[in-house]
Amino acid sequence: MSEINRGNAFELSIGAARALHLAAQDMLAPRRRRAAKADVLAAIRRMGMLQIDTISVVARSPYLVLWSRLGDYQPAWLDELLAEGALFEYWAHEACFLPIEDYGLYRHRMLDPEALGWKYSANWMRERAAEAAALLERVRRQGPVRAADFARSDGKAGGWWEWKPEKRTLEALFTAGQLMIARRHNFQRIYDLAERVHPVWHDSQMPSIEEVRRRFVLHTVRALGLARAAWIPDYHRSRRPHPDPDALVEQGLLLRGRVAGWDEPVYIHPDHATLARQAMAGALAPRLTTLLSPFDPIVWDRRRALELFGFDYRLECYTPAAQRRYGYFTLPILHRGGLVGRVDAKAHRKEGLFELRSIHLEPGARTSARLVADVAGALRRCAQWHGCPRISLVFSEPQAFGTALRAALAAPADGVARP
Repeated sequence: MSEINRGNAFELSIGAARALHLAAQDMLAPRRRRAAKADVLAAIRRMGMLQIDTISVVARSPYLVLWSRLGDYQPAWLDELLAEGALFEYWAHEACFLPIEDYGLYRHRMLDPEALGWKYSANWMRERAAEAAALLERVRRQGPVRAADFARSDGKAGGWWEWKPEKRTLEALFTAGQLMIARRHNFQRIYDLAERVHPVWHDSQMPSIEEVRRRFVLHTVRALGLARAAWIPDYHRSRRPHPDPDALVEQGLLLRGRVAGWDEPVYIHPDHATLARQAMAGALAPRLTTLLSPFDPIVWDRRRALELFGFDYRLECYTPAAQRRYGYFTLPILHRGGLVGRVDAKAHRKEGLFELRSIHLEPGARTSARLVADVAGALRRCAQWHGCPRISLVFSEPQAFGTALRAALAAPADGVARP
């Protein structure tokens, strides 16, 4: 280890850096076997977290992120793992499913919820202290609750940013760690007392804040395969002070490397030393083509996606329709180690139709027969997983790619392996 620490042990091309990142995310090659329930938990542990989002024009993001890695798995497995206590929910990168063994790493945030900014309103909780105490007592006496269990009484119509008072209080108590999410039903949160959801926890088990910060760095670098120092804080949305990754190199906890064309070093977890050597030798060959959620760890840091893949990505669902360039909820297309395009898709489940409202290739992507076949296969698999046997393509840029893709989608399925 000391020999590695003295310099940059790894000299990577940009292609090798991408391959190492994808290998760490288990996105290098198609799966060889059908997924089992244990694979869902293993995938979340590998990523460190699974971000939650409720938009459902296609499968909600956490389910789609898992599909990109596991293929045709059962979405109910994620819900079961939460209800069984193998996972918990809290604020990590954003709202996320997290392995229960990492609960202690987030306990400091629960004890200082005001530091989470807009996610917690100290004024609301001070002004509603009596109501919050009554709500907690109701949960203690009557059991778990949903926000839907409370009728709106403030005269407002509701909406994304107009939660009923009880919902706001439930969320504040959740952020403060007094309530946890016991399970979900139809994706609605069901809240219960933290001591009932995670009864084995005691704050005497809580690591120091210095240990938490160090472990966040190590977990991030392991999840990403390699990381520039500037990429690290975003993964867990950690606050200053940030541990110096060079100091962790000197302690033998990280390895250091270089990527051709980059001035700053990159950091690699020792668990990935063998993968890094394989990447340097050109032995990691990305072969997977699939669709990504906008909240997939590969693309959720827009700066990292631009620096690593040259992919300039923005989610436009909050952009006025007339100002959108690519579509409401575009899914990046991962193809053999590159991010080559994006597709704006909608699953019409009742009609059995997977609509591709638009598909755009990146300027440098060449319309080859292999690209067309691989993207068509990924679209077929995704549509079938959504229960949509029919696929329609409305618009494509370039048009020639759309013409070839329509022909490929109209041809009989060729039995390409699941991602």
